[in-house]
Amino acid sequence: MPKPPLPAAIDAFLHHPNPAVIATLRPDGSPHSAATWYDWEDGRVLVNMAASRRRLEHLRRDPRVALTVLDDGSWYRHVSLIGRVASLQPDPDLVDIDRLATRYAGTPHRDRTTERWSAWIEVASWHAWEGSRPWHG
Repeated sequence: MPKPPLPAAIDAFLHHPNPAVIATLRPDGSPHSAATWYDWEDGRVLVNMAASRRRLEHLRRDPRVALTVLDDGSWYRHVSLIGRVASLQPDPDLVDIDRLATRYAGTPHRDRTTERWSAWIEVASWHAWEGSRPWHG
């Protein structure tokens, strides 16, 4: 799998609010996946989750993560990012979840009472697919 930096076309693709799925590792090593909002900044991924989410517990125990971003128009075009959580921080003022909600829904996050956490993921490797072949950007 290629290492960062990503080609310009793939970097541009990740700047769009495409659907994404994040995978973390359960205590027994099996994968856990969930749809998620994300943002892409300076070669890193921002995700945010409620304190009650299992993936937060998983990330605290094991920072390894994968994120697959699907083209909003065709899931035959996608980018998978493999990396580690470099920073896991509370989001008490809801700055990060508002950033993601505005990116995807056009407005700040509705729930103003749930405890939230933000994770910044550093990408170690990636691969991309377009149609029936690898996408090199």
